[in-house]
Amino acid sequence: MKTLSTYLPILDWGRRYNRAQATDDLIAAVIVTIMLIPQSLAYALLAGLPPEIGLYASILPLVAYALFGTSRALAVGPVAVVSLMTASAVGELATQGTPEYLGAAILLAFLSGLILIAMGLFRLGFLANLLSHPVVSGFITASGLLIAASQLKHILGVSASGHTLIEILASLVERIGTANVYAMAVGVPATAFLFFMRARAKPLLRRAGLGPRAADILVKAGPVAAVALTTLAAHQFALGDKGVKLVGHIPSGLPTPTLPSFDPALLRDLLVPALLISVIGFVESVSVAQTLAAKKRQRIAPDQELIGLGAANIASSISGGYPVTGGFARSVVNFDAGAETPAAGAYTAIGIALATLFLTPLIADLPQATLAATIIVAVLSLVDLKALTRVWAYSKSDFAAMAGTILVTLGFGVEPGVLAGVGVSLALHLYRSARPHMAVVGIVPGTEHFRNINRHDVITGDKVLSVRVDESLFFANSRYLEDRLLELVAERPAIEHMVLVCTAVNEIDASALESLEEINRRLGDGGVTFHLSEVKGPVADRLKGTEFLAHLTGSVFLTQYEAFAALDPETAHIAEARRPRKATPGPFWIGPQI
Repeated sequence: MKTLSTYLPILDWGRRYNRAQATDDLIAAVIVTIMLIPQSLAYALLAGLPPEIGLYASILPLVAYALFGTSRALAVGPVAVVSLMTASAVGELATQGTPEYLGAAILLAFLSGLILIAMGLFRLGFLANLLSHPVVSGFITASGLLIAASQLKHILGVSASGHTLIEILASLVERIGTANVYAMAVGVPATAFLFFMRARAKPLLRRAGLGPRAADILVKAGPVAAVALTTLAAHQFALGDKGVKLVGHIPSGLPTPTLPSFDPALLRDLLVPALLISVIGFVESVSVAQTLAAKKRQRIAPDQELIGLGAANIASSISGGYPVTGGFARSVVNFDAGAETPAAGAYTAIGIALATLFLTPLIADLPQATLAATIIVAVLSLVDLKALTRVWAYSKSDFAAMAGTILVTLGFGVEPGVLAGVGVSLALHLYRSARPHMAVVGIVPGTEHFRNINRHDVITGDKVLSVRVDESLFFANSRYLEDRLLELVAERPAIEHMVLVCTAVNEIDASALESLEEINRRLGDGGVTFHLSEVKGPVADRLKGTEFLAHLTGSVFLTQYEAFAALDPETAHIAEARRPRKATPGPFWIGPQI
């Protein structure tokens, strides 16, 4: 039962589910449903799909995640970035509005689900760490700008296209003369109203005497109010006859479960986009899930989250939807509304299902400009250009990765942006790992601590050279380690002993072991004894029985102080005789390279 509940978390929290939790979940579900209905329609439009597909992608996926997911507050469904990636991937294979386009989007969701489940079963959640936070932040920022720019055509009432920012803006400028005044009369006020509701409405409602919960519900209902008012206006003034694009007829009823069409050529073409959508969706989802879980001292299981999201995507596919993941804004609303368990998502699915059954005829006259306004307001909250300044101040290399991801995404499209981000992240990781920080260390007078001679007032002596390497040793940095150690010894002709301080070494692979053997041999030929200190248990276990340890010219010391006292007792005695200085705050304790 315990093993089964690992893969079906509902068996764990479901046993303790009570009436109070059900009440909280129902209240949260009502608020999220109000928010999700216009978002589902809008994000389907962004993905180039009929509006009802957004509703379909907000029913069964939520139920599937409630069964398999571990986050108590994550709200799964269509999101802006994944919708954009879907449009980018499927748009290269089929024309929007055709059955082939819809079939490809449904198959994309199925493939994404299979990839996520496979990653979860094989515990590959760590692969998401290949995308650094600056790269993810840069990609989301660039995607937000692309999405907002792509929706301006609906606000202006013009036909425009493009997959990059330059193409979109050029297309808009070319057709600006054909802008529809009536579409702008809908889109511009709707956008302003939604920005006002997001930024200013809640404080005003609180000052008017409303309670926090009531004010929050009214603010979240802003998009619903915009949809209702503009739909009434479009019907009353026959805006469809004046060139304003409307949503049109939306079929009532729930989708019929069916499997997608498995065309081999289409599977091959969608495999890479499905992988990218899976990784980006998982990173976005797990980051918000972990953040919300920490606020209640809960925990999530990243590998099980992969299975939960995979199940949600397969459920989306068989119900005629497209790829889904956990949404940041929607999940925060779910959390703030008091959701206690994943059951809140299942209740939300019921609400969306009822809307699909009974409300779709009422929104046939909904202007697409209103949905575009909903998208623009939602995605611009994801744009964080100030992060560039913060990252620049802290790390120039991370800034380069972030800026590069933004520029490639804006200039070449979504998929090249993701691939560039992954490539830059891996390149930076390999560069840093291949050239690890190494410091010659000396003893702090009056203590048994050793610190960088270039940063602190320490004692070293002439006979012993102690070098600390701040990285695990593997094939990428083994040659650098060898060259650097021999270079340091060559600079100090009086040295008799070399001690490699392994405090930060968590692993030594076969390539690094060969380099250590070569260092030991070459130092021995030069009359210098090679020693190790501070070797961690797992590393020491692997070194036992190796040729390197059998032929080591020196010893392996438990601590660096023992090594220094044994190899240069005179200098160690001098350091011991000096009284310790009073510790002061600053780089001595918190420097990036101590």
